Amino acid sequence: MKTLIIHHDDCLRHDTGPQHPERPDRVSAVLRAVSGLPGTETLPAPRATAEQVERAHPAAYRERLADLEPTSQPAAGQLAERVALDPDTWLSAGSLDAALRGSGAACFAIDQIYAGRARNAFCVTRPPGHHAARETAMGFCLLNHAAVAARHAQAAYGAQRVAILDFDVHHGNGTQALFENSPDVLYVSSHQDPLYPGTGHIDETGCGNIVNMPLQPGSGSAKFRAAWFERGLPALDDFAPDLVILSAGFDAHRRDPLGQLELEDADYGWITAEIRALAERACDGRLVSVLEGGYDLEALAGASIEHVQALRHGL
Repeated sequence: MKTLIIHHDDCLRHDTGPQHPERPDRVSAVLRAVSGLPGTETLPAPRATAEQVERAHPAAYRERLADLEPTSQPAAGQLAERVALDPDTWLSAGSLDAALRGSGAACFAIDQIYAGRARNAFCVTRPPGHHAARETAMGFCLLNHAAVAARHAQAAYGAQRVAILDFDVHHGNGTQALFENSPDVLYVSSHQDPLYPGTGHIDETGCGNIVNMPLQPGSGSAKFRAAWFERGLPALDDFAPDLVILSAGFDAHRRDPLGQLELEDADYGWITAEIRALAERACDGRLVSVLEGGYDLEALAGASIEHVQALRHGL
């Protein structure tokens, strides 16, 4: 059964400004790398509905973003008007629409998988989402796509246990905060420590549903794989999820400018194949991957190819 690649060009219109690492070229690089791979199909992402978003973020938060967002596109040759939500997180004309496509892509992927039209999916969208908390944008993120998708699966398809697995170099503090009191959602994260946002310590366990695996700078492939093999994958297996969602950040790669975990392309194929194998056993392979970080274009392309090939073929 095919793997879906889900994207929309609205995600290119979120303008973070010159020299910002979270730029439109990121998704373009991924799409060039993975579009047309055997066994894949590329489909357009719809916008998430208000009902879908409001399962994770209150209406007042989304309305505040809409009120702050500039309304006019720049004329040719002019810089876009932007509003800073924090030193790293910006709104331009079209930013909220791009974020809605990101959450909508993840929900649409779930719809397609539960309808039997695909086994799994990779949502190639921006801005990323895992730092966005219930009422707070931060760390380049406006809406938490993985959280919106998890609650959509529970509300629309009766998924009782959803696992969110995060291998971005940065800890997904927003995802953890949204679910730390929700035993029906497992959150497992490997990430560099110390590093932004300064959360994700091993003793942060929520209601027993949070598994943090902090790694020191320079840990490399062996320690990354050991953390997942010894703690992350067993936690997933024990949880026996109805659905797996991946917060797929590729910024732990050795080429990435924002992290120092020193992973290789092959590590992303390995972790994806391991998770896919467990999903096959637990939930008929239902797996949705959402692009998070990754700021070197060559690394993004190579790691994404490994990721999608593992979604297709597993071990």
